[in-house]
Amino acid sequence: MATGRIYIGIGGWTFEPWRGVFYPQGLAQKRELEYAAGKLTSIEINGTYYGSQKPASFRKWHDETPEGFVFSLKGPRFTTNRRVLAEAGESVARFLDSGLLELKGKLGPINWQMAPTKAFDPQDFEAFLKLLPHRHEGHALRHAVEVRHPSFQSPDFVAMMREHGIAIVTAGDSEFPQIADVTADFAYARIMGTAEDEALGYPRAALRKWVARAKDWAAGKAPGDLESFGKHKPDGKPRDVFLYVISGHKAHNPAAAMAMLEELA
Repeated sequence: MATGRIYIGIGGWTFEPWRGVFYPQGLAQKRELEYAAGKLTSIEINGTYYGSQKPASFRKWHDETPEGFVFSLKGPRFTTNRRVLAEAGESVARFLDSGLLELKGKLGPINWQMAPTKAFDPQDFEAFLKLLPHRHEGHALRHAVEVRHPSFQSPDFVAMMREHGIAIVTAGDSEFPQIADVTADFAYARIMGTAEDEALGYPRAALRKWVARAKDWAAGKAPGDLESFGKHKPDGKPRDVFLYVISGHKAHNPAAAMAMLEELA
């Protein structure tokens, strides 16, 4: 059976508690991305959420990581944290022109994260989706939207996302509403349940469950134990899957991601 590729990783690579735990003692900080990329298959870059990056930074990240490695980027908060999303066009364009295409084939999805207070306004939200191009300067782009207000748990929202071919970020093991419907040619999940008293962040059985869900998405199926709200049935088309261990007890997130990659192998 044909399946898409499953990428598993963490958010960012600069975190002091990882030094001497995930990163070997004495590893130079400038080599941390290179090391992390050798252990994981993807990283979600958080820095793009908080401020603009230079083209040289994207080039450097590309050059420090192996072939087949992929970065997801968080869209800037200046784009999504606004009252009227329809007015974000200039901000979206500025971000797309900031040099991210320097990642070349290592550019994965862009995650546009909404504030927990942002409720579903169908007209305004669809206007925002229309601002997200599927191509930029000849390069294909993949977009995902992370919504955090329960009003989005709606068949209308799912149908809108499917119509625009934009993925809904599935929130796992968190306080945020879960919407696991697949609405694009890839799936994107962020799991947030790592615990301090678990050496791998999660019990091994829980990690295996997330790997099984990722395999379902990759094979064009829908995991049967996650919340969904749309009316479409799975289409059986292979999809790439991007799964990130985020938040929770962050010190254990790399261990959880590596354990899932072992299970996948």
